[in-house]
Amino acid sequence: MSAFKGWTAAALEFFEGLEADNSKTYWQEHKATYDTKVRAPMDALLAELAGDFGPGKVFRPYRDVRFSKDKSPYKTNIAATVEDGGYISLSADGLGAGCGYYVMSTDQLARYRAAVDDEATGPELERLIAAAKKKGIEVTGHDELKTAPKGYAKDHPRIALLKYKGLITWRSWPPAAWLGTAKAKDRIVTFFNDSRPVVGWLDAHVGPAEA
Repeated sequence: MSAFKGWTAAALEFFEGLEADNSKTYWQEHKATYDTKVRAPMDALLAELAGDFGPGKVFRPYRDVRFSKDKSPYKTNIAATVEDGGYISLSADGLGAGCGYYVMSTDQLARYRAAVDDEATGPELERLIAAAKKKGIEVTGHDELKTAPKGYAKDHPRIALLKYKGLITWRSWPPAAWLGTAKAKDRIVTFFNDSRPVVGWLDAHVGPAEA
């Protein structure tokens, strides 16, 4: 496999076109562009990341429209995960990356909230989040409760964290010249490494979902 050299303007233009015409006709007419300008660079990137972050997996480009009012057949981004918990996405808006526990199961949430509530591990997470934010990383939950979870006070000092149903680090970069070079990999690697303290806290105090 060839070395990762970033994504050229053709990749962004492909997604711009797909956003304007999300149809099977457009997809089939531009499939070669997707394969060579979008998918091939992602495969090359994942191959280079595998040594430090584990093997990668690219998501299917097809949307699951069975339960959606939006019947557009294709995703307007390419996304992938690496085994050690990282997420990468490319769209017409640029490059994005995330780490963490996007959706927590019931047992994970119970452990997470207990650790946030604890007067040793809760403040530790706050410090790790503050350090990540200083590096330009957003730390958030994809979804959150509107009020305090059962058993926790509404005026809890870490109520914002307790409301989250998941916890992730996230960073996005708008398109620029660096995206078409190997420097795109450098940004992903730096982000993954800078996210490790927060993800490490989650691994230590939440862990995988119970079977």
